[in-house]
Amino acid sequence: MLPQHFDLLKGLVNPNYVEQGAQARNSRSKHFTALFTQRRLPDVGWKEDDIQALLDEMASFDTNNFEGNVGVGEREGRVISDLVRRRHFGLTHGIGRSGDVMAEQPKAAGSSLLVQLTRYLALDAIRLAGIKAAKACAVLPAATGLTMTLVFLALRQMRPEGKYVVWSRIDQKSCFKAIGAAGLKPIVVELKPIEGTDALGTDLEGMRSAIEQVGADEVLCICTTTSTFAPRVPDFIDEVAVMAQELQVPHVINNAYGLQCSKCAHLVETGCRRGRVDAFVQSTDKNFMVPVGGAIVAAPSAALVDKVSGLYPGRASMSPVLDLFITLLSLGAPGWTGLLQERKENAKWFEERLGTVSSKLGLRVLKVPANRISFCIDLSPLGRSTDGAEDMDHLTFLGSALFTRRVSGPRVVLCTPKPGAATLDVETPADTIKVKGKYQKVIDGTPFECYGAHTNFYPCCYLTAACAIGASRKEMDAFLERLEAAVQDYKNGAGRKEKSGIAKPALGS
Repeated sequence: MLPQHFDLLKGLVNPNYVEQGAQARNSRSKHFTALFTQRRLPDVGWKEDDIQALLDEMASFDTNNFEGNVGVGEREGRVISDLVRRRHFGLTHGIGRSGDVMAEQPKAAGSSLLVQLTRYLALDAIRLAGIKAAKACAVLPAATGLTMTLVFLALRQMRPEGKYVVWSRIDQKSCFKAIGAAGLKPIVVELKPIEGTDALGTDLEGMRSAIEQVGADEVLCICTTTSTFAPRVPDFIDEVAVMAQELQVPHVINNAYGLQCSKCAHLVETGCRRGRVDAFVQSTDKNFMVPVGGAIVAAPSAALVDKVSGLYPGRASMSPVLDLFITLLSLGAPGWTGLLQERKENAKWFEERLGTVSSKLGLRVLKVPANRISFCIDLSPLGRSTDGAEDMDHLTFLGSALFTRRVSGPRVVLCTPKPGAATLDVETPADTIKVKGKYQKVIDGTPFECYGAHTNFYPCCYLTAACAIGASRKEMDAFLERLEAAVQDYKNGAGRKEKSGIAKPALGS
């Protein structure tokens, strides 16, 4: 209602009651005013009713919600199911135009406004997480892998001679496949053991050598990673950024779920300030706990972000943007920073509890101090029977045993303890390449030994578990209890039967 409507109401009900209603309405309007002027996360998270009211107001700006509107185009935001319309709050035109996914739509002023506000809120959330060097961002309706592909394609338009991506190995398919999807050639730089720990880290010398071997002009970019499964640790982003600046090679960071971790955020921030970082990409679902389907590409300058936005073909779905907008408004700045701090404290607590339970089971937690999200348990003792024989292959039972106990997320990684390079079967056609050996995988024609371990060989098989944002101590305690039960079952012979059906000997404690 407009202000003059309240004056008219005073002739219908007690003026005092009308005044109270007007004050309540003004309080909500102040939230709107603060959002439109400050363009940052609110100091206090909004109530659902206030968010709903704002969404209704913005939806009323889109032509499909105009009273008496007549649409004669091929796409007028029509939705036949009322349930679907309500699920999207009437914002059915999507985002962007055919030339730019962040562009305004004449038919959808409200949707266009929501997109821009979400960009401001996301940028503020990134800065509050610790990456204050971020100056521009775009929220895209594509998950991390596809968004990385878009970044590579945008760089290719800016650097047409570049055809190689120097990639610090991480055994996670989507980022590696993003390189091939962009029509580029990966140069895999293997990791190096970090002295005094069980961790694997960036081979800076190997990265420099790879660039110099093909020539910096032909390298589209260096691709590094922050968030990762242990025993890998975040790449040495700051040192790589200095190298990228020295060699004048673009640098793109896969920051998939690194925004939730202060260490990862600090590395990106330091890289931006000390050297060259062209863009960093983070997942919306992994960091902000929204449904899968969105990512944020951010950068210290707007040039590459704008290029990525302009590269996206056609309009796009509103859903990932809308989900993030609602979530950030409901959290507010204190809610967001509170979640970050809670995860940090929980990670320290979880590592201690994991160590206690592991010791009780005759196992140990691998020493990977620089990874503050993912933790590993050495499973090697479980692969040795009382007669001294080794049987590591059956350790995967632990993963399935945990899954049947309604535990999702842990990974059992089988490794070869001695060096051994993958070999290609030269008689096999290129499109059906096979790798000879154990624990190997071929992705887009590139063979990887001990896939999952981030390296061609690792001294032990292990199980990983993460303490991610939103995970509660109650959940993690339940995981530890179920892990203990699964390990005891394995020690008693479960999951280790031969084809004859005879169980293998029980393991020693």
